[in-house]
Amino acid sequence: METTKEEGTIREKAGDIQQAAGDLLGDVGAQVSGTANELSGKAQQLYDDFTDVVRESTAERPFAALAIAAGVGFVLGALHAATRSRPNDAPHDLRNRR
Repeated sequence: METTKEEGTIREKAGDIQQAAGDLLGDVGAQVSGTANELSGKAQQLYDDFTDVVRESTAERPFAALAIAAGVGFVLGALHAATRSRPNDAPHDLRNRR
């Protein structure tokens, strides 16, 4: 994953240069594009760091990772079941109007 981190660093530096060029030329579009590229590079670096941490912690403690995944799945399933609309939730008088 080192390539992704290097790409993020390159994108961040290119964004810095593009933003500086936009500042010098007074080009707002170049400034915004440079800022977007810089933030994209930082996000790419953060994502790569996060995946490295997850990979390492999963390799060190596989049962803890499995327990966390099961817990997250249970919570998401419970939230989905709780927010799902049911046909019997209609007001009582609407069901008897046929």
